[in-house]
Amino acid sequence: MTYNTNLNFDPLIDNHGLGDNVNANLARHAKQFTKGGKKYQPTDIDSAALSESLKLIFNVSNFYPDRTTAFTPSIESIFRILNKVSIPSPALEAPINYLVNALVNLDLEDRKSKHLRQNPIFPKFDPNCNVHKLIQILDRAVSQYTPEKLNDVGGPLLTVLRKIYDFAPEAPRKRMETLLLPDNAKRDRPIGQTDTLSSHLLKLSTSPIAPNLREGISALMFELSGKDANQFVRNVGYGFAAGFLMSHNMSIPESAQEAWSSEDAASGSPRVQVNPVTGQRRDAEPEPNTPPMTQEEREREAEKLFVLFESESSTHMQSRLRATGVMDVTNPMRQAVEEGRFMEIDSDESDTE
Repeated sequence: MTYNTNLNFDPLIDNHGLGDNVNANLARHAKQFTKGGKKYQPTDIDSAALSESLKLIFNVSNFYPDRTTAFTPSIESIFRILNKVSIPSPALEAPINYLVNALVNLDLEDRKSKHLRQNPIFPKFDPNCNVHKLIQILDRAVSQYTPEKLNDVGGPLLTVLRKIYDFAPEAPRKRMETLLLPDNAKRDRPIGQTDTLSSHLLKLSTSPIAPNLREGISALMFELSGKDANQFVRNVGYGFAAGFLMSHNMSIPESAQEAWSSEDAASGSPRVQVNPVTGQRRDAEPEPNTPPMTQEEREREAEKLFVLFESESSTHMQSRLRATGVMDVTNPMRQAVEEGRFMEIDSDESDTE
């Protein structure tokens, strides 16, 4: 009914109680999931009816964004079902996918209609329960889907998490940060190389075959960092943060190390040396096992650098890097000559030395 149709839904909402009927149907489903001590197993007919109601909410709220308040009362029912329903395998199958999708366009904070007496996302008996369930779904989805598939089906879940974090109370916000951001106490390996949800997400955030996923994950990490570039770099490392910040024309710390030094000054704690690119503690980095370069090898590498910096393509690249504010690139050999740090000697003196 909502796909490829010219049907006008405004009269259905205003004159025929479409929103009220859908809200009542979802409330009935939620009651079935939450009543009694036994786990509710819906029949095939009930499952189909639930899925169709949820799809209707998503489509109407997507094509009629100004009418989303008609379905605000269903937010409570959706989260009551979400909190009780078992997570399928793979995780983003029915009814989980329809429950999450239905939330994407709704006014979760209830700023417009004020239909909700208390926000059901953070119930008094456990304000973290719904946040924890959503992150549990994300954790399973990351391990069960290929990046290509997750690129198609994972976006709504990331969007809902971002929207919830934006207005969540302190306890759920801290819970989300703990579960989704790299643990500062475990910096003995580079960020993105541990077997944790945060590492899996960061690796996916650089996937060349999942552009929607890259954007969604990086945006979520940025939100969890208080939308602050310095904090973002501290949390995920410069290597994972730079691309997102540059693509959104956001200011980047003048140097990657600046983000870490500001953290030390703010906390007043003893400075822990951290590699700003990888996020790994300096004292945990492996020792290089290559022999030191000879003087002749150094001279050859210096000559290669001189040629590289003098090339036309390199000059263009230097201009682009300066424009981003990431770094000020200057040919080190030319700079040394201009500063008088090189002295000409004749061939006889050279042979004598």
